[in-house]
Amino acid sequence: MAQVSRSAKAYDVCIIGSGAAGGAAAKVLTDGGLNVVMLEAGPRLNPEKDFKMFAWPYQLPHRGVGVGGKLRGELNSEFMAPNGAWEIEGEPYTSAPGSRFRWFRSRIVGGRTNHWGRIALRFAPVDFKSRSTDGMGDDWPITYEEIAPYYDKVESYIGVFGSKENIPSAPDGVFMPPPKPRCTETLVQKACAKAKVLCIPSRMAILTKPLNGRPACHYCAQCGRGCVTASNFSSSQVMIPPAQATGRLTLITNAMAREIVVGKNGKAEAVDYIDKTSREEKRVNAKAFVLAASACESARLLLNSRSASFPDGLANSSGVVGRYLTDTVGSSGTGYFPQLEKVPPHNHDGVGGMHVYVPWWKFDRKNDFLRGYHIEVYGGRSMPGVGEFDGVCDEFEGYGASLKQKCRSMYGTFIGFEGRGEMIPNEHCYCDIDPDTVDQWGIPVLRFHWQWSDNEIKMAKDMQETFRSIIEAGGGTFLSSATADGPRPYGIADGGVIIHEIGTARTGSNPKTSVLNKYCQAHDVKNLFVTDGAAFVSNADKNPTLTILALSWRASEYLLSEAKKGNL
Repeated sequence: MAQVSRSAKAYDVCIIGSGAAGGAAAKVLTDGGLNVVMLEAGPRLNPEKDFKMFAWPYQLPHRGVGVGGKLRGELNSEFMAPNGAWEIEGEPYTSAPGSRFRWFRSRIVGGRTNHWGRIALRFAPVDFKSRSTDGMGDDWPITYEEIAPYYDKVESYIGVFGSKENIPSAPDGVFMPPPKPRCTETLVQKACAKAKVLCIPSRMAILTKPLNGRPACHYCAQCGRGCVTASNFSSSQVMIPPAQATGRLTLITNAMAREIVVGKNGKAEAVDYIDKTSREEKRVNAKAFVLAASACESARLLLNSRSASFPDGLANSSGVVGRYLTDTVGSSGTGYFPQLEKVPPHNHDGVGGMHVYVPWWKFDRKNDFLRGYHIEVYGGRSMPGVGEFDGVCDEFEGYGASLKQKCRSMYGTFIGFEGRGEMIPNEHCYCDIDPDTVDQWGIPVLRFHWQWSDNEIKMAKDMQETFRSIIEAGGGTFLSSATADGPRPYGIADGGVIIHEIGTARTGSNPKTSVLNKYCQAHDVKNLFVTDGAAFVSNADKNPTLTILALSWRASEYLLSEAKKGNL
């Protein structure tokens, strides 16, 4: 190992990662008076410079289509929030033979909260007690009643719109008023009512009223490009700046964590990291550590932190670090609605995402599969060059005025439906360290093992049937190439594609079968906490970010309390 440059200062807490979990921890701990250092593998973020909220295609190189038009129709990085990618040069990952897994990573302050869709759904009481309900998987060591106050705190602080519905599968929260449904969403609502499917206002971390100095959304519908006004939630704009304003947060960027170092007393005492700008190896010391690098990145760091005390990886006496990896079950379909051809072109004002969604509505019946799913709805017109118009142009052939007329008449007539369901952990899905591959920093990389079970495939089949029933009830034509055959039966997405991977360092009451206790504190190392998606026991059908924020907030309050008692 190269010579390590050591910091002379020892902080109260070191946080690794600046996304949802890291941002929440930074806010709680600095507000509580602790001196915190945060390591982020990417650079700083400047919204005014880095976000392309109002950019037009003609303002970008090659008018935003790339050399030879090769980027046409893709969500390319020229338009989206920066430094998020499926593949990072010099930082590979591998998949075991027969596995199909993709890993989206973000290397910038705020992490993937700069890129997420802002869908903010609470887990339901039953989601924390799955095994007690149907005998599969495991129960969480906490209940909904224990986490609910932290959902309240998070929603009150970041701002979430929604409506009170009293639906067992979708608990109500602290909501701002939801935006009104747009033209296509009104059509979907009527179709769902006819098909006897619930359809309610969506729940998203986007402001519809001013909050804590942040203005309400101005409805430009470009959330995916980053929000200069911070009207939608990102850790980089909502959590990190207030923590820095306390004067108790030191942010170290371009810091690629290599290893958490354990002292002779069995506690974590330092993090060794690579300064990516100088390629120098450095060390930062702290009294306690919060690992918040994302589920798989956190598992990688734990597995790479081997020592005489932990030969199989830090806090891994149970052997389950990297195990119980899941992602959301995803399948999609599209409906063509001819009546939308007659709708005059108009501005589809609103947030950058859905105004309505379908929560899990079959919770009171027996299905062909266990657990449930929700449906996200997308349609209308988006800014030229980055949305549906590209897809329309790809569908039709022709020349001149007739082709233009056809594309214009079809633009805005398609509505997309995306199912998002719960995957039950299985023994075939996990990540470990690839024995033969390292990244450009010399750090061993992750290898993914992945296999959907019959339960998830049956769920995807049901999603397709539901899409068809809604679309046809609304007078549309169902368009789907999903079949029962092939590597993606019923259109089920490859592992990792939905970007909801969780569960690699799960919480639990038994140290032999879990990594963390109910406060996300490592059973083996009491001054180490893992507060990102790795801590999840199950993923329900809900997008995990709101629960990550709530778990990290709760764990950080506990850490703060223990630190003040001198128990760490």
